Amino acid sequence: MNSDDGNDDPQPVEIEWRDTYYIFLNQSARPTLTQAEATISSATHRVTTENLVANDDGMFESVLIQAPEDNAALEISYEMSEAVIEQCLELATQLQKDGADPEQINTLMQADARLDIMHFERVSNDPFGSNEDDDFANDLLDPTSLLVIVDAFAKLTGGVPIDPGSGVIMG
Repeated sequence: MNSDDGNDDPQPVEIEWRDTYYIFLNQSARPTLTQAEATISSATHRVTTENLVANDDGMFESVLIQAPEDNAALEISYEMSEAVIEQCLELATQLQKDGADPEQINTLMQADARLDIMHFERVSNDPFGSNEDDDFANDLLDPTSLLVIVDAFAKLTGGVPIDPGSGVIMG
């Protein structure tokens, strides 16, 4: 609620992109919007969802997840294209050379779709910042919701979660 003098306004918050993680899956394992929403709510109570989008058949397209306790937000979207298939094959080849689990390699080689999980940090738009150490500690980005959501969607879809920055299978 705004007051007339403007002193009660909360500090504006923006989100800044930090990383994007992938879950590679077979398009036959694509969840419905109802399954995606249930997966999120059963995985953690630390988040809220916004902008839930499904296609005309009720299949999951995208969602925005707010995790204020973690000072984070996640945007998950479903992707399917020839480029995704090529990326899966390249990753499978690289991970096979690195000695990854053969079952995960097989899943990657058969994958033809991907969930993109963009991780954002919520940052204050306060130009003066905070001088109190306690406030600073409370504003640090916590990856808890990201890790829980990635794990939950990987289990839901039978997909392989990848941190593309390191090329490592998560979990």
